[in-house]
Amino acid sequence: MKRISYIVYFMGLFLFSACGNEAETAQEPGHREEEAHEEESPTSAELTEEQYQVAGIALGKPQLRNLSNTLTLTGKLDLPPQNMASVTAPLGGFIRKTQVLEGTYVKKGDLLATIENPEFVTLQEDYLKEKNRLDYLELEYKRQQELHAEQVSSAKTYQQTVAEYRSVRARVQALEERLAIIGITNGSLRSGKIRRILPLHAPLEGYITYVKADVGQYVAPTDVLFRIADTEHLHVELTVFEKDLTSLRKGQVVRYALPGESAAQREATIFLIGKEISPERTVRVHAHMEEEDKDLVPGMYVQAQVALDEKQVLALPGAAVVQENNASFVFLYTGQEQEGDALMKKFRMVPVERGVEQGGFVQVALPASVDTAAENFVIKGAYSLLSKMRNADNEGGHGH
Repeated sequence: MKRISYIVYFMGLFLFSACGNEAETAQEPGHREEEAHEEESPTSAELTEEQYQVAGIALGKPQLRNLSNTLTLTGKLDLPPQNMASVTAPLGGFIRKTQVLEGTYVKKGDLLATIENPEFVTLQEDYLKEKNRLDYLELEYKRQQELHAEQVSSAKTYQQTVAEYRSVRARVQALEERLAIIGITNGSLRSGKIRRILPLHAPLEGYITYVKADVGQYVAPTDVLFRIADTEHLHVELTVFEKDLTSLRKGQVVRYALPGESAAQREATIFLIGKEISPERTVRVHAHMEEEDKDLVPGMYVQAQVALDEKQVLALPGAAVVQENNASFVFLYTGQEQEGDALMKKFRMVPVERGVEQGGFVQVALPASVDTAAENFVIKGAYSLLSKMRNADNEGGHGH
């Protein structure tokens, strides 16, 4: 009985071992298939015709384009000094009337405000007194000149008359200049009418950009009451760091954008490069606007790009190049293949090096194995294709 038990035990071991070998044999095809999938490249993708249309994919080839390195700058819109004016009351006084607001358009000579000052009265009074005295001395001077020529009067009397006449004449001329500063001309005082309230007129045509004048307010001669800007000759003022200064020269084209504008479509031309470096190590560069727009406001912020060294390079639309893991890639169309009932369009992801970017195009350096003349590239919908491929990887589809 013991011998029969041993025989049954060894037969059981043999049968168990045989079943295990069969199970391993049955698992081998599936295991090899998984390994094959793991070895399959994750840089390939395929789409059905419907997926291809939904992704909005378009194909094309690289082009030789004139692209240039660009220097990105910031700045503002500015005016030359002759197109800006600050209005003050030269002798000060009290504001009696004003009728302009910020944004008001004025012409040269328009009334901005009226100023009252007792000194106006004193100045006009002094002028009229000295003018009358000068008229008398002028007659006396001519009379003494005739007497001196005939040797009737003494030389001393004649010299005293000449000295007094010239002194009063200088005094009158000085008072005329002071009156002209506050807007009173010699002719306006001939009638003898003295005014205590005088007007302030616009010195140039333009827009009022600043107002600080209230009725009844006393203003000093140094107080700025109004600022006027003639915006017809705005220019672009850029701030350039000293390290970039050697890249710029007169005549270079500047493309710039104003707040709210998505692309730098406006153009200007550099006409002046500053010669003084600020404490922040920057220099001001001025550029003439190609199309002047007087409705723009001085001080508006601008973002600008200056083209530096233009050259012809191989380029693709910016939408053709995708970024992943700090690397750049493009997709090649490798053809189509019938799989069951579906016609699949196949693509392969290829690494590239990005170069100069300008005008919606980017310079690309492709692997030597890629025939740029024969291959078709995805130039639109590349990110949709990348997303489809990565989603398929996450779902275990391996790009299918």
